[in-house]
Amino acid sequence: MNIVFYSAQSYDRVFFDRANQSFGFTLHYLDTPLNAETARLASGAQAVCAFVNDVLDEACLDALKHQGVSWIALRCAGFNQVDLEAAKALQLPVVRVPGYSPEAVAEHTLALILTLNRHTHRAYNRVRESNFQLQGLLGFNLHGKTVGLIGTGQIGMATAQILKGFGCELLGYDPYPNQVFEALGGEYVELGELYRRADIISLHCPLSPENHHLINGAALAAMKPGVMLVNTSRGGLVDTRAAIMALKSGQLGYLALDVYEQESEFFFRDLSDEILTDDDLSRLMTFPNVLITGHQGFFTGEALTQIAEITLANLRDLAEKGQCDNQVV
Repeated sequence: MNIVFYSAQSYDRVFFDRANQSFGFTLHYLDTPLNAETARLASGAQAVCAFVNDVLDEACLDALKHQGVSWIALRCAGFNQVDLEAAKALQLPVVRVPGYSPEAVAEHTLALILTLNRHTHRAYNRVRESNFQLQGLLGFNLHGKTVGLIGTGQIGMATAQILKGFGCELLGYDPYPNQVFEALGGEYVELGELYRRADIISLHCPLSPENHHLINGAALAAMKPGVMLVNTSRGGLVDTRAAIMALKSGQLGYLALDVYEQESEFFFRDLSDEILTDDDLSRLMTFPNVLITGHQGFFTGEALTQIAEITLANLRDLAEKGQCDNQVV
């Protein structure tokens, strides 16, 4: 099987080449993102492998079909970047990696919470300049705080278990309640109550048209003043401009983002010698109580190993069986 990888980074080559020793596929890596214009680069391939910021809309899928592509593999859990109805109509099976080391994202979530709370990033820079003052670095005890988790799937549960170890009270919102969350001592509540009671709110849900900008101006206004908001899920869940207004007013006390709704233009690229053209992203980075990482939550050796192995196994199953347990179309 010939597979073309789009938006490929150097680490993708390392982990997929290693996993491919058990499969024997022919892998071609492109750093180019996948969209309707670049779909032609998949000519001669039986499958393409795409990532979170590739655009697999109807035009792209149609172009892939005309290039002879038979299968689409996503090396991520989310599939909001794919027009599923168009894929179904074109008879293009789409597979994903639903679970890859949920602990990786959960641990990064906690890293963001602890760093933003205790200002360790600012303290690190101060000490390197021989400034040992503590003024401006005051944090709070995580123990005893109420944390609201929106989404209690695998990643949400891994986060809940860590937070329970810190002595936090757990609130959850999920259309599909998880008995394990309740067994852990978590309490399911409606969103309004979660907003009102939580000191920290962490997002762990997929992006869909229904929950786009779930965290908007009204949601932020309903939250406890000074709340910490953490998003390691999908950028489109948060209305960036509403978050900026809430930061300016003080309603939002802390904001940690590993994802951003316009990240496809910036993330996974070195722009250190360029001027950022996104005014909202530039504004966010001026706040001392905002911490941004570049979609790093998944980035552990364990997670990348699982992503590579599951992605290639998904394509093998499609080729050999005509179906796959991780198929979304």
